[in-house]
Amino acid sequence: MRRHCHNLVRLAALWFTVTSASGAIPLVTIPISTARDRIMVPVQLNGSNDLFFLLDTGFSVTMVHPELPEPLKLRRVGEITVIGIAGEEKAPTYEGALLNLGGVEYRPRRVAALGSDGNRRRRRDGILGAGLFRQFVVEIDFARQRLVLYSPTNFNYAGCGEIIPLKFRRGSAIPMVEASINQTNGTALHGEFEIDTGCDSGVCLGHEFISTHKLLHDQETQSGGKIGVGGGARTRSGHLPQLQIGATRIDKPQTDFFLEGSPVDPGLAGHIGIGALHRFKVIFDYSRRQMVLEAAAEK
Repeated sequence: MRRHCHNLVRLAALWFTVTSASGAIPLVTIPISTARDRIMVPVQLNGSNDLFFLLDTGFSVTMVHPELPEPLKLRRVGEITVIGIAGEEKAPTYEGALLNLGGVEYRPRRVAALGSDGNRRRRRDGILGAGLFRQFVVEIDFARQRLVLYSPTNFNYAGCGEIIPLKFRRGSAIPMVEASINQTNGTALHGEFEIDTGCDSGVCLGHEFISTHKLLHDQETQSGGKIGVGGGARTRSGHLPQLQIGATRIDKPQTDFFLEGSPVDPGLAGHIGIGALHRFKVIFDYSRRQMVLEAAAEK
């Protein structure tokens, strides 16, 4: 579903978008960093000083760095299995986490900590996953470098962006969209893609989808790799001609072609990352199963 703003009412439309595009008053507006296509959000955890968490729709649980549970007095309660691009890893879980985002409190039922994060260079203190997106309507404004949270109760988008339906597989908290890859010969390859705001690529395609459609035959690529939970995966890096989500078209998104395995579950084409979405204002409304792509405003 696409909404249109007409030139004759441009000033009125701009005013309306600023004051009531959401149909609700924001709960909080938080400055963020989007350097290297990573959305980093300042967070206080159990009264700590500012920590920096990655905003990631691709994680079903909120994560903390393994050095944090003990000093912040989190209570060990169990263990989960986290599945990543190259395998899986066990992660202890904890209760008693209270996160403060610019004065708004978020209390996840549990958080987890990956032991492997302790062996890597510390680039983040944690990950804000699906729980945050379920509790709030989340607006990411790349142009203005800010995150806006709304209550889903009275949120009603009325701006000029395109409303994209979201799907969720049974038992999964990761959002999916229908999208197509538009080829230079005029054909379109349709598929279901996860939306992964934790991925800095534009698009990541699984090996099965690539092989089925012979996508590497005519692509200019260079060798690469992706690192995530479970280890690493070999890829080729290049560009697709065009990605289309609804009526929105994204020309030449940077793309990682997996030479083995997939970043997503079987049956899905791949996932769409921040490298493709950063040219928009993006609003996630899980309560209504929709994502909004709105042309980025001037800074």
